[in-house]
Amino acid sequence: MKFVIQRDQLMNSVQDVMKAISSRTTIPILSGIKIEVSYEGIKLTGSDSDISIESFIPVEENGVIYVEQIEPGSIVLQAKYFPEIVRKLPQKTVEMESDTNLQVTIRSGSAEFHLNGLDADEYPQLPQLHTENSFEIPSDLLKGLIKQTVFAVSTIETRPILTGVNMSIEDGSLSFVATDSHRLASRKIPLQSEESLPQISSVVVPGRSLNELNKIIEDSQDSIEISVTENQILFRTQHVFFLSRLLDGNYPETSRLIPEQSKTIVYSPTKELLQAIDRASLLAKESRNNVVRFQTKDGNQVEISSNSPEVGKVEEEITAKSIEGEELKISFSAKYMMDALKAIDSDQVKIEFTGAMRPFIIRPMDNDQILQLILPVRTY
Repeated sequence: MKFVIQRDQLMNSVQDVMKAISSRTTIPILSGIKIEVSYEGIKLTGSDSDISIESFIPVEENGVIYVEQIEPGSIVLQAKYFPEIVRKLPQKTVEMESDTNLQVTIRSGSAEFHLNGLDADEYPQLPQLHTENSFEIPSDLLKGLIKQTVFAVSTIETRPILTGVNMSIEDGSLSFVATDSHRLASRKIPLQSEESLPQISSVVVPGRSLNELNKIIEDSQDSIEISVTENQILFRTQHVFFLSRLLDGNYPETSRLIPEQSKTIVYSPTKELLQAIDRASLLAKESRNNVVRFQTKDGNQVEISSNSPEVGKVEEEITAKSIEGEELKISFSAKYMMDALKAIDSDQVKIEFTGAMRPFIIRPMDNDQILQLILPVRTY
């Protein structure tokens, strides 16, 4: 195996596949990066059994040559050392070759490294997914779906199904829902497709997988293909192949959590509300869940306050755009509210309350396809 490659291209691919490699793997060879060299280009693979990522560097793209002097072959290199070596090489090009004893030489400028490799034949084969259940969406839309939901997954393993995001396609719309049983985040988008769309009633993608995927895919209009089988999901862009296992089990029926009518509706500027809650939370850190209080007042005023007996208290009034319905006092986790407001990409929010001890809903004023739900905290 031999090739000469642009260092930046190699580094980008290495960083992508490293997101799938865990130091705690039970299969020793999975602590390495697999490198496969062919006359088409270089393919790097990283996996921890749950997530597998392949990144492909073509020999040439758009008239730019990335890889030269190719002698096909494959090897597995220790992920503990190889990325750092590539990052610190002195020149813009890297030459790599391996001998029959699985010794790899990495040269760049006057620097020369010798690494012991592992036999690539021992690396587990990634499953090739063939499925009818495929559809495409622009990658910037997918990033939006992830950003607006994944923060609400549970981080506690007692109910593993809640550590994932529930994905479904119904009536031509793709929806993502996440909940940790104290809050819920939901986003729905219509899918424009010439072909018939698959019906996917419910698959649960691990939150960790979506977070790693979000770091890799670009914020662009380029399409990303999503394929689903019984226990795996594949996200494929032009040069990246991201495979994740799905979570087993039935996702709870979340639609019945969403209140149908409201008693108080507050229309508020998003940024001002977020900043006021952020300030109120400064004195609420000591208490469980950093709870803040929210109270409607006359003249479209909302008072946001927090009180920690041993620290002090804070009160602030902000002016809502309008308030409809009954007067309201409610307490909630400042963190949950701030997460929800940050996920809503809109200048104005509509908050619908059905009483001090009932879940309340936050939506952008101009888009009912985005929904955040939070359970209040009993303090009054």
